[in-house]
Amino acid sequence: MAGWGGFFVSLLNYKTEKYVIAENRKIGILFRLYQLAVLGYIIGWVFVVKKGYQEREEAIQTSVITKLKGVTLTNSSETGLHLWSSEDYVIPPNGEQVFFVVTNYIETPNQRLEFCAESYKVPDGRCQSDDDCPAGEAVIAGNGIKTGVCLNSTGTCEIHAWCPVEYSKRPTEPLLNEAENFTIYIKNFIRFPKFEFSKSNVLETSNDSYLKKCSFDRNYNPYCPIFRLGDLVSWTGNDFQEMATKGGSVGILIEWDCDLDKDASLCKPEYSFTRLDVNVNNSVTSGYNFRYARYYKNESGESYRDLYKVYGIRFDIMINGKVVVISATFTHRAVPEFKTRC
Repeated sequence: MAGWGGFFVSLLNYKTEKYVIAENRKIGILFRLYQLAVLGYIIGWVFVVKKGYQEREEAIQTSVITKLKGVTLTNSSETGLHLWSSEDYVIPPNGEQVFFVVTNYIETPNQRLEFCAESYKVPDGRCQSDDDCPAGEAVIAGNGIKTGVCLNSTGTCEIHAWCPVEYSKRPTEPLLNEAENFTIYIKNFIRFPKFEFSKSNVLETSNDSYLKKCSFDRNYNPYCPIFRLGDLVSWTGNDFQEMATKGGSVGILIEWDCDLDKDASLCKPEYSFTRLDVNVNNSVTSGYNFRYARYYKNESGESYRDLYKVYGIRFDIMINGKVVVISATFTHRAVPEFKTRC
């Protein structure tokens, strides 16, 4: 019991610290340097560089709507005059974050399911005798099914396919060369749910004609979301007509770096543009193209189609962003989404 009694009595004792002053300049300098290092870390790194006094959020919620406008006329020796509007040259046409604009094409009209010669450019379709064309075998990377006959006139297998097969010579200049002057409307809404902060890249205005007249300018008109396609490509350091001939891929990056301790008007979108198809000097890997067909039926019910091999520019719109605010002073601040008409 005496042990427990001594313990409780010791709890009532008053203790003071004892300081020892060492009159040694080396130790004193080392001690002060240590203090300055800790203070410099807290002020310089934590507060100034990392802004540790602020809350931040990078979980950005975003929506992108695109719309292209422009009309051009092409005149092909195979198909004649053709008027191209956005319903024809934009794929898909419903305004997505990734879309493709046709700038050049090869058209093979009036294909029908018949028997014809395989293209000599397809290695598996070449032959010297009928034994090289086993019936029922598909031509690897070709256009149809082998019939068992080797056509001496072409040196290729006869195939059952959509005939005639594709004429594969690409025009040396883009047929839709006026696409350089087409415009794209990029409407981007962002929201940071933690702070209930939202904004748009479109100027808040009641002027209905604003979007019909404005054009994006990084310094003087950053809230106009209308871009000329030729400018988008030139900002990547490339020539539009050159890229339009065989196609390419362009990335559009929109970055939102917002500090809510400052006025919300300073939270502006920053745009950057880059060409994404690598090895642009390599004629094998650069460019962008694909095929699609339009199907029809004649009066007798027979099906036929027009085949298009289209070259063009694929646009990928990417959104990044973060928002910061002093956590102790943050109050509910939300910027309403801008309502626009186009």
